[in-house]
Amino acid sequence: MAAGAAVMAVGRRVLLGAAQRRALWGGFSTSYTNRKKEEELDIEKIVEPEEKEPSLRVPPPRSRNYVPPANLQSNLEILVKEIFGPSVPENWQQTSLKENRLKFLLLDQLASELGHTVPNSQLHLMCSAADVLKFYSTPVKDVSKFDELCAAELPPNLKIVWEQ
Repeated sequence: MAAGAAVMAVGRRVLLGAAQRRALWGGFSTSYTNRKKEEELDIEKIVEPEEKEPSLRVPPPRSRNYVPPANLQSNLEILVKEIFGPSVPENWQQTSLKENRLKFLLLDQLASELGHTVPNSQLHLMCSAADVLKFYSTPVKDVSKFDELCAAELPPNLKIVWEQ
């Protein structure tokens, strides 16, 4: 009777896969440990991505100081006629910038020549060549309001003291 119980116990272990069950608790099964090592290698591949150069080109920072050139209007007129071709009206400042590709070409060319780019927040305001001329005719100073106050001539009862 005891021999029959032992045979039954061994048979249950073989049928239920005792080695597989032990692998969950103690790791006796080689197939389980091999799978675990493979999973760890896969996780390492996922966690450590390869370093690549970014595919997008970072735009240069917008220049703060900008002084418009003296011949800005004539240069802009030539550039508008060159990019827009025969569709330019007699008054070139009325040239519409509704076609985005041509608008981009114009603003990109001006940004590279003048070193001053139109910020994203103002791109929607550029509807005609006159708007572009107005933007590029405006000088920009790279001075904070505090620096302007220090440089300004103040009344005698007002004094600015910088703490350092």
